[in-house]
Amino acid sequence: MKILNYINGKWENPVSGLFIDNIEPATGKKYGEIPDSDRADVDHAAQAAWKAFPAWSALPAGQRCDIMFKIADGIEQRLDEFAAAESRDNGKPVGLARVMDIPRAIENFKFFATAAVQFSSESHATGQDAINYTLRQPAGVAGCISPWNLPLYLFTWKIAPALASGCTVVAKPSELSPVTAFMLSEVCNAAGLPPGVLNIVHGLGHRAGQAIIEHPDIKTISFTGGTVTGKKISATAGPLFKKLSLELGGKNPNVIFADADMEKAVTTSVRSAFTNQGEICLCGSRIFIQRNVYESFRDAFIEKTRALKIGDPTQEENNLGALISAAHLEKVKGYVALALTEGGKILTGGQQVNPGGRCSEGYFYEPTVIEGLNDNCRINQEEIFGPVVTLIPFDTEEEVIRMANGTNYGLSATVWTENIGRGHRVAAALKCGIVWINCWLLRDLRTPFGGTNQSGVGREGGWEAMRFFTEAKNVCVKL
Repeated sequence: MKILNYINGKWENPVSGLFIDNIEPATGKKYGEIPDSDRADVDHAAQAAWKAFPAWSALPAGQRCDIMFKIADGIEQRLDEFAAAESRDNGKPVGLARVMDIPRAIENFKFFATAAVQFSSESHATGQDAINYTLRQPAGVAGCISPWNLPLYLFTWKIAPALASGCTVVAKPSELSPVTAFMLSEVCNAAGLPPGVLNIVHGLGHRAGQAIIEHPDIKTISFTGGTVTGKKISATAGPLFKKLSLELGGKNPNVIFADADMEKAVTTSVRSAFTNQGEICLCGSRIFIQRNVYESFRDAFIEKTRALKIGDPTQEENNLGALISAAHLEKVKGYVALALTEGGKILTGGQQVNPGGRCSEGYFYEPTVIEGLNDNCRINQEEIFGPVVTLIPFDTEEEVIRMANGTNYGLSATVWTENIGRGHRVAAALKCGIVWINCWLLRDLRTPFGGTNQSGVGREGGWEAMRFFTEAKNVCVKL
C-alpha cells in the first residue's frame, strides 16, 4: 500500500520522491509506504488552501453543512473497511475501532456540520443610540496535526470544526497511523469537497509537521500529542503570534471512595486503564483507593485484568492488541523496570507477549498493575501511555485531592462515590479540565475538552472549537 499526499483535490507523490516505511504493529513488518513530505509539500498545500479559502469561507453555511454530512455518510458506508484499516495500522482491536473510533469520526462530521448552521454571535445595545455586534469570521488556513493513538477519531475532531467555521485546512496525521487519513481524502473527494479546502500532507513531525507550524500563511495551529512536542510547537509558534490549541498528555487520577458502587467502579476502572492498550490520553493510570476497601478493590481489579485477552487485533475476542511501535514497546518495558527499582510490586502483567503465528514479532505487552509506590515517584509523575497502572491507598478526602493534583499534568480525573456532595466537592478541587463522576469517557461533544498545566492550552469541542477557528470582530454602529 503506497499512500499519497492529497493536495488541491489530487493525490500526489512527495516533491522529494522519498517515502517512509509503514509498519503493522501486530506483526512488526512493513506493509506499506507513506510520503516523507517536507517544506515544499507543505508550501504547495498552503498555497492550495489559500486559493480555496475565499470561496469556501463565503459559501453559505448550509452548503458547507451539506458537504460535511456527505463526508460523514461516505465514512459510514465504508465503516467496516475503515475499522479494519484502523486496526491494522494502529494495532488496536478491530472491534474497538468498529464501535468507538470510526463511529466517533462520523459523529464529528455530523456534529460540526450542524454547528455550521447554528453558530451565532452576540449583539449589545449601548444605551439607546448605539448597538455593538460581533462578527465571527473564519481565521484563514488552519494547520491540524493529530496523533497516532486515535487516528481518524482525533484527525476529524480537528478538521470538522475547521471546515464548519469556513477555514481551509492543511492537515498532517501521524506517520505511525496514516491510512485512514488517506481513506478520508477519498471520501472527501467523492463527497464533492472543493479542491484545496482540505489538504493532507503525510510525513515526519520534524519535517512536515514543523513546516506547517512555521509556514507564514498558516496562522492557526491545532495540535494533539505529547507534552514535549507541545513545548517545541509553543516555542516556534509563540514568536510568530499564531493562534494555538494544544491538547497534550495526562497522568490522570482515578479516585475510589469506600462508598462507591464497587462492581461498577472495578469494571469501569479496568476499561479506563486498558482500553486501546492504555494508549489514550484520558486513561486513568493512577488509581487511588480508600484504605478500608483497598484490598477488596485491588483483588477484584486484578481478577478482571487477568481475564482480559491480548492478541491478534483482527480477532474479535481480543480486548487488547499491539502497542504502536517497537520504540513505544521499549518505553513501556523501561517504565515497568523503573517501577521495580522504585520499590514497586507487580501484581499482574509486566511481560512482553508473543501471541504466535502472524503476530509472533508484534509489539504486545500484558496489562500491568503495580502497587507499593509513593505518589511522587517517577512512575506516578510521568506519562507512560501504555497498559500500566498503579494502585495507591489513601485515608482522607484532603489527602487524595493533594495526591491527585500532585503532578504537572491536569487533563482528566474520575471520582467514584455515592455521596453526591463529595462528588461535587472533589470535582471542584481537582486541577484538571475534565472530571467524570461514576463514569468514564462519557462524552457530549457540546462540552469543552482540554486540560490545564502541561496537559495543554485552550479547549476543543462545541462552540469552543468554532470560536478557535474564527476571529472575533466587534462592530459599533451609532444609530
